[in-house]
Amino acid sequence: MAGHPPKPPKQPPKTPKKQWSIDDFEIGKPLGKGKFGRVYLAREVKSKYIVALKVIFKVQIEKYRLFHQLRREMEIQTSLRHPNVLRLYGWFHDDERIFLILEYAHGGELYKELRKTHHFSERQAATYIASLAQALAYCHEKHVIHRDIKPENLLLDHEGRLKIADFGWSVQSRSKRHTMCGTLDYLAPEMVENKAHDYSVDNWTLGVLCYEFLYGVPPFEAESQSDTFRRIMKVDLSFPSTPEVSAEAKNLISQLLVKDSSKRLSLQKIMEHPWIVETADPMGICPN
Repeated sequence: MAGHPPKPPKQPPKTPKKQWSIDDFEIGKPLGKGKFGRVYLAREVKSKYIVALKVIFKVQIEKYRLFHQLRREMEIQTSLRHPNVLRLYGWFHDDERIFLILEYAHGGELYKELRKTHHFSERQAATYIASLAQALAYCHEKHVIHRDIKPENLLLDHEGRLKIADFGWSVQSRSKRHTMCGTLDYLAPEMVENKAHDYSVDNWTLGVLCYEFLYGVPPFEAESQSDTFRRIMKVDLSFPSTPEVSAEAKNLISQLLVKDSSKRLSLQKIMEHPWIVETADPMGICPN
C-alpha cells in the first residue's frame, strides 16, 4: 500500500456472519507502537475501507494481567458512538495476538502536533476543549468516566477534528471509584490522595489540557513525581507571562482546576463559557 490510500467508502466494514480474521485485511505501514503491541494502517479487502489495526500480544497481556482491563476497554469503546470518540468496529484473535479494528485518524496524535508547534492558538485550544467537553458529556451520560485524557490519547482525523482514542483506564460506574490511575501530570487531587472520585476527574483534566494547549507544558509539572503530586494537591497554579493568554482563557482554567471536585465547572458550563462561545471555531466542533 504505497503512497496515499484511496479515499475509503463512507460506510465502515459490517461485521460479517463469519468471524473476522487477518485474511480479511491488507496490512500497510505501521502507525505507532505501544507497550503491548503495534498499530498498522489496514484496508478491509471486500469494502476497501481504511482502518487502523491494533495488534496486541497475548503474552504481554498475560504478563501484566490486563485481560480484564482490555475486555472492559473493548466493551466500552464499542458501545460509544460520538463524532469525537474514535470508533472500535470490532475485534478478533489468533493464538498469539488480539486485533482491534479501529477508525483510522489520518492526522495522528495531537501530542505530536503540540510538540511541533509548542503551543496552540486560543482558537485552536478553545475548539479542542469544546469538542472534548461535548464528547465527555456524552460519555458521562453513558456512565463512562475516561480518567486518562491526555494529548497522547487524542487523535486528529483528516479534517483536523479531535477524537478521544484510548479507553484503557476508563470505567463504567454510577458510584465513586478508588483506583489511582491515569498519567501523573493530569491526575486530579482526589486521585493523588487516593480518595474516592467521580466524573469530575475528567473536568479537572480539561483544565490541565487547556493550560497545556495554551502554554505548551502542563500546569503542575515539576522535577520529581513527589513535587508534581505536592503541586497538584496544593493546586499550585500560576500563569507565565509568555505566551500571552487572554483573561477569559485563564478564567476557564481557574474554574476547572479547583480542589473541591463539586465546585469544578460542569461540562455544560464549559460549553457556555464566554471564552469557548467567542473563541472556538463552530465549524471545528461536531454537532451532537
